[in-house]
Formats: sequence, structure tokens, C-alpha cells
Amino acid sequence: MSRDTRTQNAEADTTKAGDAKSPDIKAADTKAPATKEKLLEGALRTLAEQGIAKTSARSIAAAAGVNQALVFYHFGSVDELLAAACRHGAEQRVARYRARLAEIGSLAELLAFGREMHIEERAAGQVAFLGQLLAAAQTQPRLAPATAAGLQLWIDEIEKVLARVLDGSPIAEFTDIPGLARAVAASFVGLELYEGVDERGATLALDALEQLAVLAAALDELGPLAQRVVRHRLRSTTRP
Repeated sequence: MSRDTRTQNAEADTTKAGDAKSPDIKAADTKAPATKEKLLEGALRTLAEQGIAKTSARSIAAAAGVNQALVFYHFGSVDELLAAACRHGAEQRVARYRARLAEIGSLAELLAFGREMHIEERAAGQVAFLGQLLAAAQTQPRLAPATAAGLQLWIDEIEKVLARVLDGSPIAEFTDIPGLARAVAASFVGLELYEGVDERGATLALDALEQLAVLAAALDELGPLAQRVVRHRLRSTTRP
């Protein structure tokens, strides 16, 4: 999108922002909660399908099937709507998988779940949405906190799984679980985006992660004496 086009869109959106203050808009929107839901879903769909460059109050309102001025009436600005949509989308997706995450009992199961979720999320358009939002957050600082907050919902769930499956393992004593949860989340985000340019490479990366899960399982199956030897060796290599 050219600078002139962006300027024209901004000017049009600003005009509609003024219209949002009209008493007629407030009186017409008698189903505010339903309208906000439509706008949130419309923002998610528009960003995923059209990209950040074509996402505007006009395009979001068209996707939502509502008056453009209602974007500003309910959210104040397009950026604020996108930020709210990010949180809304993440909450929905995490809630969808929370029960399955609670049943995971090993690193291998976590990675297998990650593969399944990746396929589902790509088919649902969530990978495209995430890629657009991450790109937008680089140049629109107001989107960064919301994007980080959305990712944090995933990190929190992954951290719970890791704390559970690594409990009692030699690895747990020498692993920063919160840091590992962020590394896992970042890896899957990166792989989801990377797959778009190198599908074979993304598959190889996931295979490598599964090999690490096999190694972790092998350590857990060692007898008490062997585990003590592993712990001693790890302590000696991590000691300052």
C-alpha cells in the first residue's frame, strides 16, 4: 500500500471516528456486546485474509457487517481494536486446547500435540493472522503489548505442562522451566511462519525436537544410580 493510500484511509477513518460520537450511533447500537464480538471476529478475519496493509476501519466493519463508525465507538481506534482482537483470539484458541494440554504426560506427547495443533491452526487461518500481527507490532508499538499478552497465554499453559512432565527428571534440576516454556512457544511460532517458505525445513526442525524428547525419555528410564551419575555430571558442567 502506498503512502498516499494509507493517508487516504487514515483520513477516512478519522472522519468516521468523529461520526462515532454522534448520538445516532449510540442509539442505533442496541446490541453492543454482540457488535463488539462481530468487530473482534471481523478484525481477526480481515488481518488474516487481507494483511495489515489493507486492514482499516472500513475493511473490518465490512467483514463484521456493521457500521464503520462503530469501530471507533466501541474501541476508540483501529489499533485498539486489533489489540483487543489479539487477546480475544488467543483466549479462544487457548481455551480450545486447554483440556488436551492438561492430559499431556511427556515431552513426546507435548511435541505430538504441537504438530496436531499446528495443522489445525494453519487450516483455521491462525498462522496467517499471527504472522501479520507480529509484523505489525514491529512498526506499531501499541500492538506489541497485546501481541505479547496473547503469546503469554500460550506460554503459561506450556509452562504448566513442562513443570508436570519434567517433575522428578534429571533435566528439571538444571532447566529454567519458564525460560524453556518461552523457547518452546517461540520455536513453534517461528516454525509456523518458516513453513510458509520452507515446508521441508520446518518438518526437519520438528523431527529434531522430537529426537530431543526421545533423549529426555531415555534419561527418565535410567535407574537411580545412573540418574545420580547424570546429575553429578550436569552439576559439574553447569557450575560457575
